[in-house]
Amino acid sequence: MHEIPRFSLPERVAEHLREGIRQGRWSDRLPGVPRLAAELDVAQRTVRRALQLLEAEGLLSGRGVGRSRGITAAGADGALARPLRVGILRYEARLTDNPQIAMVLSEIMQALEAAGHVVCLCKKSQVELKHDFRRMTRQLAETRADAWVIEAGSRELLEWSASQPVPCLALYGRTSGLALARTGPDKVPAYRAATRRLLELGHRRIVLVVRAARRLPSPGSCEGGFLEELAAHGIATGDYHLPDWEENSEGLSKLLNRLFQHSPPTALIIDEAAHYIGVAEFLARRRIHVPEQVSLVSTDDDAALAWCHPPVAHMRWDNVPIVRRVVRWVAAVRRGNPDRKIINVAAEFVPGGSIGPVCKG
Repeated sequence: MHEIPRFSLPERVAEHLREGIRQGRWSDRLPGVPRLAAELDVAQRTVRRALQLLEAEGLLSGRGVGRSRGITAAGADGALARPLRVGILRYEARLTDNPQIAMVLSEIMQALEAAGHVVCLCKKSQVELKHDFRRMTRQLAETRADAWVIEAGSRELLEWSASQPVPCLALYGRTSGLALARTGPDKVPAYRAATRRLLELGHRRIVLVVRAARRLPSPGSCEGGFLEELAAHGIATGDYHLPDWEENSEGLSKLLNRLFQHSPPTALIIDEAAHYIGVAEFLARRRIHVPEQVSLVSTDDDAALAWCHPPVAHMRWDNVPIVRRVVRWVAAVRRGNPDRKIINVAAEFVPGGSIGPVCKG
């Protein structure tokens, strides 16, 4: 029978630090002995012995008495050569639910794999987990990843992600005030421009249809910009303008029935192309004409809407910088220097034939 090797505490600490160097946790030098000892809850002499072992391997080099050890070229090369395992938590599992976002996500995955990384999708999307915070965070905690990309996460989920040791980037989502990297379109100016244009055309009963994650616990930046534009024109805003609804086809139909029963809106701004199609189908069944009786704006630039004639008023942006941003951020994670910057891409409002003056009849 072979004897099972027994590792001393300094050797176990050395292995922990060795793995951290491989994963790129530190870019050019390790923290000092006191800080490492406190983090690992061991004596400082144990840390010093572990560092001596790594120096003997050529992974670290001393910088003099009282100074932290530097990571050698060999150590850095080992970290840079190691592919990262990048986990992705999708919002929806079915690619048909939001083809535009699905296309961007596909391009990101291809670019990461071309850069030598391993991409792993979570088994279940946020929709499949019914947006249950505990189930989502448990899935993230149980899935091994060196970095996370979370698509359209809720504020609560992104707050949790910002507190975790594994670096995370929010692809879309509400990250204002969080120490979390983020990329996606900056739609606030486009929302304001669309709202102002509708107001110029005489609209006052304007309703914005968005998911709960954009409304709760408080309106997001885009939704806030929409409400501020209404208020600036003397309109007292409330639940009518940013209504609650159950996020499925039946829930959308119930919302529209409720809206058009008493005080029909003269304009609707609709988040996501799938919801726009649902609204258009409802109006067609009711024989409500667009834009003669109600104006419509899509906040997405989906390829499916390009088949509409006249063209749909929408918001557009360039996805290429978004893909590039994610790839560069993952490269920074591999170097041990992930940033927490919010780097967005400007979106613009594109007027189309789905909006017009308020019907006077």
